[in-house]
Amino acid sequence: MNARWHPPLVAGARVQALVDADAIAHNLAVIRARANAAMPAPRIWATAKADAYGHGLALVMPGLKEADGIAVQQLPEAHACRAAGWQGPILVYGGLLSEDDLALLDLPGLHLVISHEAQLDWLSAAPPRPDAPAIWLRYDGDIRLAGFGREAYPRVYARCEALAAQHRAGAIGHLSHYARAEDEDGVAEADASFRQAIAGLPGPVSTCNSAALLRHPAHVAATDWIRPGIALYGVSPLAGVDGAALGLRPAMSLTARLFAVQTLQAGASIGYRSAFVAAHDMRVGLVSCGYSDGYPRHAGTGTPVLADGVMTRVLGRVTMDVMMIDLDGVDHAAPGMPVTLWGTPELPVEAVAASAGTIAAELLTGLTARVPLTARL
Repeated sequence: MNARWHPPLVAGARVQALVDADAIAHNLAVIRARANAAMPAPRIWATAKADAYGHGLALVMPGLKEADGIAVQQLPEAHACRAAGWQGPILVYGGLLSEDDLALLDLPGLHLVISHEAQLDWLSAAPPRPDAPAIWLRYDGDIRLAGFGREAYPRVYARCEALAAQHRAGAIGHLSHYARAEDEDGVAEADASFRQAIAGLPGPVSTCNSAALLRHPAHVAATDWIRPGIALYGVSPLAGVDGAALGLRPAMSLTARLFAVQTLQAGASIGYRSAFVAAHDMRVGLVSCGYSDGYPRHAGTGTPVLADGVMTRVLGRVTMDVMMIDLDGVDHAAPGMPVTLWGTPELPVEAVAASAGTIAAELLTGLTARVPLTARL
């Protein structure tokens, strides 16, 4: 096996996530180039919810400086964007959680997604202001997790117009999210329904997450703002395709330390429930990462890892603090050696997610507070 580059570990770290803002800037440029193929080219809300998909909002902000706007889930995250130095528009997907959130509307350039009428009731109690937040009405579409249906949409739009006339809201736009954008036939019907709902109603339109941008580029030309998320972090939203195949670079690498090496005799087992039994004499490494760090417990034997840059595999069951790996062929393995768990071109997070029966976004956002986030310099 050939040695490969592996992310370094800082002194004293048992496990760490290294975040590469330059990779995010690269990925944003790739997305921009794809969007610019549409005429007119849409603007980009760079989605940074869930602490920038687990990468750390402050760490990714330098990589997102060329975005047209940042999108987050809740208002405190919008304030965190300002604290991190972002001065442009901020879209809040969750809008207002309660009337108490009116106290958090003191940010210029704020945009709120409105998904239910109680949010408009709360806004009606807000004091008029010249920089009142812009509103994006959410169509419920085929995902139906939030938003307004076709019959209610025009009536709710009229309520928004009244709030705008009172200077309790700013400009009004239209937002839709597709349930099946990854599929070849996943957008056309849902988009047609959305267009019927907003027919005759002025205002900019926002559709297209990462999957829609990559799978349905023809729809990009019909939207004013796209909302890429996972692709910004170097991850493909499409089944069977990794980020590298799309020209993307991984923005996070997860690395831990090998802390012990054992020899397992043929027929001997290791770990809880004897989940792995050696077919022959072999060397096994114990790695300082487990499900309490956010590594998936259900990533079983065969899940790929890189031991000091050499591709090998997980053995048995991941425990709270420890995972076992196969060291056959890693002859130089020794305690203290770095083990990369995802985030290089050879080991994309998509491969780990597929082996664990989940999606990359769950892994990236599932890291716990035990794992320090460190900027790659």
